[in-house]
Amino acid sequence: MQLNIKDHVAVVTGGASGIGLAVARGFAAEGARVAIWDLAKNVTTAAADLASECGVATCGIATDICDEAQVLDAAAATARELGPIDHVVHCAAIGSGKFGFPFTNLQPSDWRATLEVNIMGTVHVAHAVAEPMKQRKSGTIVFISSVAGQIGSQTDPPYSASKAAVINFAQCTAKDLAPHGIRVNSVCPGMVQTPLNRGVWQAWNEQQPPDQQRSYEDWAEEKIKAVVPLGQWQTPEDIADMVVFLSSNRAAHVTGQTINVDGGFVMHW
Repeated sequence: MQLNIKDHVAVVTGGASGIGLAVARGFAAEGARVAIWDLAKNVTTAAADLASECGVATCGIATDICDEAQVLDAAAATARELGPIDHVVHCAAIGSGKFGFPFTNLQPSDWRATLEVNIMGTVHVAHAVAEPMKQRKSGTIVFISSVAGQIGSQTDPPYSASKAAVINFAQCTAKDLAPHGIRVNSVCPGMVQTPLNRGVWQAWNEQQPPDQQRSYEDWAEEKIKAVVPLGQWQTPEDIADMVVFLSSNRAAHVTGQTINVDGGFVMHW
């Protein structure tokens, strides 16, 4: 299937590792020019490696999505280096780092950083890219949310609540931007072995009595068998495939949707 996004410009926040890097690689493999916005120290080398691997123009921009001015500067720098932004995939997010079952395991102060990054960071990105897209009457935005935002996962309530907000915000922006030819969707990964997922296990494991603690591998295998009908982990590449498709004209009539890539974890009847 030809996605016809060669020479388009794609921005991937949180693109220096994990799902974000897989998304960036997915765009580059289709011939798109890719900007990675990330706070990670390897942001410039990740972009350079991608350029070498796929033979496309890239740039890596150190960006704190909690800082509105930095996000605006990153958008302007991307446009100068690569051209007007066609696609944005917002992957950058954090968890609270604490096991939240019951929610009273956490203090209200434990919520602030997660909400700031995951909600206000999303708002900053959307504001930075929406106006230029509106002027061009085209563009796509994909927010990476989570199945945790749909099922009220008790593992990390701040993370779950923030991802529910991302899903809702995607629908709000999809309605607002549709008259300008801009599509907005959210993609919800299920069980993906990323540093964030390992952090969830770590927070859980530390709360268990010593005789009930499990290795990450044992915990993960048991959880997959219990909650995922297809019985397999999803990979970052699985998420990337969906994101790149949604960003292409092959999904020209898909907007305001919440699409799960989760092996059947969440099924709405």
